[in-house]
Amino acid sequence: MKEKEERGWFFTSESVTEGHPDKICDIVSDSILDAILKQDDKARVACETFVSNGLLVVGGEITTKAQINKREIIKNAIKNIGYTDSKFGFDYKTCAIIDTINEQSPDIAQGVDTGGAGDQGLMIGFACKETKELMPLPIMLAHKLALRLAEVRKKNILKYLGPDGKTQVTVEYRDWKPYRVDTVVLSTQHTAEILDRSGNRITKKAKQEIFDKVIKPVLGNLIDKKTIIHINPTGKFIVGGPQADTGLTGRKIIVDTYGGMAAHGGGAFSGKDSTKVDRSACYMARHIAKNIVASGIAEKCTVQLAYAIGVAEPVSVMVDTHHSGKVAGNLLEPIVRKLFPLTPDGIIKYLDLRKPVFTKTAAYGHFGRKDFKWEQTNKADEIKKLTEILI
Repeated sequence: MKEKEERGWFFTSESVTEGHPDKICDIVSDSILDAILKQDDKARVACETFVSNGLLVVGGEITTKAQINKREIIKNAIKNIGYTDSKFGFDYKTCAIIDTINEQSPDIAQGVDTGGAGDQGLMIGFACKETKELMPLPIMLAHKLALRLAEVRKKNILKYLGPDGKTQVTVEYRDWKPYRVDTVVLSTQHTAEILDRSGNRITKKAKQEIFDKVIKPVLGNLIDKKTIIHINPTGKFIVGGPQADTGLTGRKIIVDTYGGMAAHGGGAFSGKDSTKVDRSACYMARHIAKNIVASGIAEKCTVQLAYAIGVAEPVSVMVDTHHSGKVAGNLLEPIVRKLFPLTPDGIIKYLDLRKPVFTKTAAYGHFGRKDFKWEQTNKADEIKKLTEILI
């Protein structure tokens, strides 16, 4: 009798391209934030964007000395994404823009001015040894597919692609480690030129080109003969972007973080300056978790930081190594407090978060990318030394 084939467990994460309506909004919000920070690094910014069918609305609370042309910033952001022609349903030259931005509430400002947190809440950081970036494999593969979609579009390698797109990767795990890619879902906006005679589906030739130019270069040997590939599974994807769906800042919080592999505190990032611990403390929590894993004392780590509005010090610090560590998480908490500044002002100075670096974060994930200071592992050696006496 043939033995039953060994099977593991499966985990799925998704990503979206910069032309997805929600990501348009994140990019616009962070573009406004960066433009303000270039002139006023003490500005208070909470910028929200809504987009739908030719209309973009920007609102929120901003207190700043900076003088910026928001309309020009918005149009340039949309242009850089790739919405430069009405054939894709949205065009930077013709879209309507409504500006409803106000100043920050003085009730909030009085707590933040003294160095306190801009809001209450809990923030999560995570790291694991599944990839060189110390990120979960499913979300990293999904991001790399989305990035590759944008690359082949912008370089005219596949001239028929549009800005909107989504990717999804299911990874099979065995013995708690990534084993293979089980399923790939890739949906990309395109022009009508690659439709078959029915007019309802893209051609087999186009699917093969997308596989050869996007999927295969990214996934390589992780896919096998049993891997299921879905390319534009609805058949066609001509109508996309804001013409097909509304977008809103902060609606892709799982895409922005760990693809569902870790917990999430619920706060979004884009459009917020670093006095908002939703953003800055999440960056610090990731930095701490990554340094703990990089030190070699754990295979996996979750860090939770929690704050009260107007209070500088966190109300709690939690470290969990998921039974993968040489040192218990509760013993790591005092080491974390010793090595890392955890007040909003301390985090901002340590991670240099008054610089205009945020537009780059708005698409393809805030973590697992070498461009950002919170991805550095500069404290790994110190963590290792301080924990040696505990092992």
